[in-house]
Amino acid sequence: MPLTIILAECGLELIPEEIKSNSAIKKSIKENSYSSKLLDNALHHSAMGKLKDAMKRGRPDIAHICLLNALGSPLNKSGHLVLYLHTVNNKIYEINADIKIARNYNRFKGLMAKLLIEDEIRAENVVLISRINKDLNGLLTSISNDETILFSRKGELVKNHFELFEKSLRKNYVVFLGCFQKGSFSKEILSLSNKTVSISNYALDAWVALNKIISYYEITNDIF
Repeated sequence: MPLTIILAECGLELIPEEIKSNSAIKKSIKENSYSSKLLDNALHHSAMGKLKDAMKRGRPDIAHICLLNALGSPLNKSGHLVLYLHTVNNKIYEINADIKIARNYNRFKGLMAKLLIEDEIRAENVVLISRINKDLNGLLTSISNDETILFSRKGELVKNHFELFEKSLRKNYVVFLGCFQKGSFSKEILSLSNKTVSISNYALDAWVALNKIISYYEITNDIF
């Protein structure tokens, strides 16, 4: 069975209507540019102060780095990874393991904006990213999982890979990793599992934590 990773509460969204009249927003939007339609803290910080949960929003760069790391891993290349993106607006997308995510950040932003508008990305009739019309609870119900693990600095510290994963490709783990800048999981996500773990004494960037999780699973199950 694969390791299922859900990148939770990603800061991926189109520019909200309530701030489109802000001068910083008007300055950055270009009619024929998908990438300019995506909320980006680096460009729109001055307009985001009034948004709810602003510290979790407008960070497509975090999802970008995480996707590059996950999709480029031996775990994915060996066919043992299932990957989902969950956004701050509770949209869920399944990522095709064979997708080649753009290395260029602006191209990635354009791809994500197109995805949010059209709900899927295709290339030569192959679906590369598709929206799942379920909430997180519905998604978990549809997955034949044996254990769901939330990763948070507030969780119980595990110090090696055998404390985290069993040496078995038959056991199906579902992992939730926060893909936002600051803050904690929503109450909805916290209710999905009673197992919350930490893998460091330090606060880690999402992509660093992701690499450790994937590496722990690879080492445990001899995936190189």
